[in-house]
Amino acid sequence: MIELQGVRDLVDPVVIAAFEGWNDAADAASGAVDHLMRVWHAQVVGAVDPEDFYDFQVNRPTVGTDDRGHRRLTWPSTQIAIASPPDLDRDIILIRGIEPNMRWRQFSAELLAACEELGAEMVVTLGALLADTPHTRPIPVTGTATEPELVDRLDLEQSTYEGPTGIVGVFQDACVQLDMPSVSYWAAVPHYVAQPPCPKATLALVSQVEELLQASIPLGDLPEDARAWERGVDELAEEDEDVADYVRALEETRDTTDLPEASGEAIAREFERYLKRRQSDD
Repeated sequence: MIELQGVRDLVDPVVIAAFEGWNDAADAASGAVDHLMRVWHAQVVGAVDPEDFYDFQVNRPTVGTDDRGHRRLTWPSTQIAIASPPDLDRDIILIRGIEPNMRWRQFSAELLAACEELGAEMVVTLGALLADTPHTRPIPVTGTATEPELVDRLDLEQSTYEGPTGIVGVFQDACVQLDMPSVSYWAAVPHYVAQPPCPKATLALVSQVEELLQASIPLGDLPEDARAWERGVDELAEEDEDVADYVRALEETRDTTDLPEASGEAIAREFERYLKRRQSDD
């Protein structure tokens, strides 16, 4: 069991979770939770025991020096943190870790037991996958939910995916077994630039969380990092004519299939987020 320390009573907490590994193309999902932990000054209150879940020949511990100059050994693990965003009237539970190598059901059960102990009311998982999408267009984010009520209320879909799954899928199934409402957002990372990081995909996931919570989230350097990433990929594509032709073909396909994304409703939502962020900054 996960031992929680320094925990206070939380207000209507929502869980936001991401895991490195198979579910995390270009580290986009774990990068989103990392960003939330930074801007919300999250406090780590617990962690799973890595001895039970990780193969240390696959996920090796690292050796480094801490701020005081002492040598420290850091084991791969999954941490639970809590945050109280100033623009929200509820608390957030953040789970940030690594896909385990074994005992996935026990891993999920221990995390959810800790979330229930903290009073969690809903779980939001973040993931990222490689897809045939152009880097020059907005990163697509697909949202699904496990309950019809959430599907209707948040304008999401019920997942129809069939095939192999990662820890995010197992974690969501564990939520279903416990009658814990859960939502999952997945960003589509251009497969021809799969190496991390992908700040544009991270930004897309953070923006989706922002819309879900109906609150402004400080973005920091993410927008500029996303623009710099896109410019860098532009330069790489220009150096290879075949890649440039491929990107243009993806753009044509995307522009044809995603014309509804330019609807007045989508533009209005984006403008509303912009206004909320301006108000928060002021």
